[in-house]
Amino acid sequence: MKTASRILIVLSIFVLSGCATLREVAALRKVDFSLSGIGDPALAGVSLRAVRSYKDIGFLDAGRLALALASKDLPLTFVLHVRAENPADNPVPARFVGMAWTLFLQDKETISGAIDQSIVLQPGEPQDVPIVVGLNLMEFFDGGIGDLVNVASSLAGKDGSATSIRLQVTPTIDTSLGPIKYPQPITVINRQIGS
Repeated sequence: MKTASRILIVLSIFVLSGCATLREVAALRKVDFSLSGIGDPALAGVSLRAVRSYKDIGFLDAGRLALALASKDLPLTFVLHVRAENPADNPVPARFVGMAWTLFLQDKETISGAIDQSIVLQPGEPQDVPIVVGLNLMEFFDGGIGDLVNVASSLAGKDGSATSIRLQVTPTIDTSLGPIKYPQPITVINRQIGS
């Protein structure tokens, strides 16, 4: 009789924790991810904040970019600001403890990374999740320096050649049974930027 009671108690705990886990997974499924902005764009150390095309590059910066192009190392860095919002009508917070991400440019998979921090999304309180991106633009695009600057400036949200950008994320959520990786990637953004 005592063994049967213990088994029943263990099963009850498992079922209750399983229900809590399902609620936590369901809470995360309702979270809306979107791109809220792109910050700090730079190409080979040259800020692109005020650059719309290669014509806007000064003489010294053009020389720096030409040297980077000659060495086949044209690092593009920027911050993707992802807005994560748990809807106000969702009765529970959504909590994730990490998030793997993959960036696609012009439908080419470029780089992947991960955010290893715990984020709790309270209902109705959007949060900014910054993703720092750094890649060698020459590994993914061909063309002269003017073309590459135009691609980079369009990523920075300036007028330039249109660039297709897609970001996929795979959150890992914290549950009462331990961390659980989301079963499939979520597409945060999939759109053309630039003119």
